[in-house]
Amino acid sequence: MRTTLLAALLALAPAALAQSPLATVAERSGFSRTGRYEEVIALCEAFARAHADRVRCESFGTTPEGRPMKLLVATATGAFTPEAARERGIPVTLMQGGIHAGEIDGKDAGFLALRELLEDGAARGALARQVFVFVPVFNVDGHERFRAWNRPNQRGPEEMGFRVTAQNLNLNRDYMKADAPEMRAMLALLQRWDPLVYVDLHVTDGAKFEHDVSIQVEPVNGGDEPLRAAGLALRSGTIERLAKHGSLPLPFYPSFVVNDDPASGFVDGVATPRFSHGYAMLRNRLGMLVETHSWRPYPHRVRVTRNTILAVLEQVARDGRRWQALAAAADARARALGGTQVALDYQATEAVRSIRFRGYAYTRAPSEVSGALMTRYDETRPQVWTVPLRDVIVPRTLVTAPRAGYVVPAAWAERVAAKLDAHGVRYERLATPVADVDAEAWRARTMRFTGESFEGRQRLTLDGAWTRERHSLGAGALYVPIAQDLSRVAIGLLEPNAPDALAGWGLFNAAFERKEYMEDYVAEEEAEKMLVADPALRAEFERRLREDAAFAKDPQARLEFFYRRHAAWDERYGLYPVLRVDRDPR
Repeated sequence: MRTTLLAALLALAPAALAQSPLATVAERSGFSRTGRYEEVIALCEAFARAHADRVRCESFGTTPEGRPMKLLVATATGAFTPEAARERGIPVTLMQGGIHAGEIDGKDAGFLALRELLEDGAARGALARQVFVFVPVFNVDGHERFRAWNRPNQRGPEEMGFRVTAQNLNLNRDYMKADAPEMRAMLALLQRWDPLVYVDLHVTDGAKFEHDVSIQVEPVNGGDEPLRAAGLALRSGTIERLAKHGSLPLPFYPSFVVNDDPASGFVDGVATPRFSHGYAMLRNRLGMLVETHSWRPYPHRVRVTRNTILAVLEQVARDGRRWQALAAAADARARALGGTQVALDYQATEAVRSIRFRGYAYTRAPSEVSGALMTRYDETRPQVWTVPLRDVIVPRTLVTAPRAGYVVPAAWAERVAAKLDAHGVRYERLATPVADVDAEAWRARTMRFTGESFEGRQRLTLDGAWTRERHSLGAGALYVPIAQDLSRVAIGLLEPNAPDALAGWGLFNAAFERKEYMEDYVAEEEAEKMLVADPALRAEFERRLREDAAFAKDPQARLEFFYRRHAAWDERYGLYPVLRVDRDPR
């Protein structure tokens, strides 16, 4: 199979194709090299000139280093704007390459597939029944950090871009917090075009084995339940088409449970919305993660990615209208989530089944270099492994969505509004103060800040609960209604225990920092007064001393017992600065 695919790709390059203005550096080099970003700009314009009736070249943002973020809109429907596509009910498929710019298969495969769609009759008729929006490189600045060995676990091309942006941010961790300018440009693009299918083209790291691509789609195990049928159909149809082309596709990400130990097998799951396909699920759209296998040569990977692109476009052309109806119904259900249970994240159960996995013979022995137990593969000896797989997925964390929505007090409104705007989540500002609002407030019992930065932020893990309280709201507070298409996004941003909530990404860290203290000598004096004045408090304190040995031995914990019950205690400490309400507070 490897020889056949390599020959097929090489046959495309040297002769007439080498003179074509639509040929890539990859094709001209026999897929040993990939071009710089100037090639993307040139090809974008060249495709638009050569096929003016079916292609448009546009920019959708500018990177921190000043480079244009380019896309191509390809369709035979004439619907070259989002408005035209919506008015006519034409499904939109958006695919992106180079979110990790060292994993650049999607760029070269996308240009190859697009030319074949336009000139060679590939996926015949697909462009007549959809709009194909193609972003060759998402992480443009990272693409231009160009050199060999940017991807040490990957076979080809000779040089490639870097994983992260010029600001050292990983875009495929940024979908919810939206810190990167590139991500905010992409989120605006998603809002404009509202693609039914969003495909993210990657190359995996990992062990050496024969499987050459994994296809993951959501919703399949999570998100809106009726929409999962469309996600499963897209995943199954893509895998079936790839298998017919000779690939060995997988429906899960092939990362061992125990690093470097094939016998440990695999665990499937649902990506959190910091990742592209997990984010698409919250928008009630179909998100696909494509991961070709890094140890396959570049020509092979490009061909497999090209096959995947065409497989998706064929299916959207055939089933897109029906899937659009399912997505619209999911939007309607999203508008009615108030008061219902919603899963924040998911996990695999302990149910295990054995699968046959196409690997290679291997040995495990201590390394002379590191001293660690290392796995070494023999690629000349294919071997079928029987390994465990846990792929029964259930919700991990369930919450009951607020009946009306969320309220963000005025003091925090601007920073939250900026994030809501980035996602297109609808909100209203309170024009006048509102006193004595019946609401649910969330107070933290424990707060744990990470010891080091992650993606430029200090993450925060909270444990607490919602309880009913009365709060007054100042003018300028935000009301975020749950009755909207993007209610799942709102919940994912504003529920404090959601895996990629704004709270978890540190947006509210100051609210969970203690700012005032009672000196020990003052606390001692006040505690003595409280013990005399309140017999019930004395009884509670003495019980704690008897039953909690750690408490009894900790002078600070004993003083804190009294301080937390004193009028001096800061009642806002640990109060999450978002409320939930059962009715519109305006």
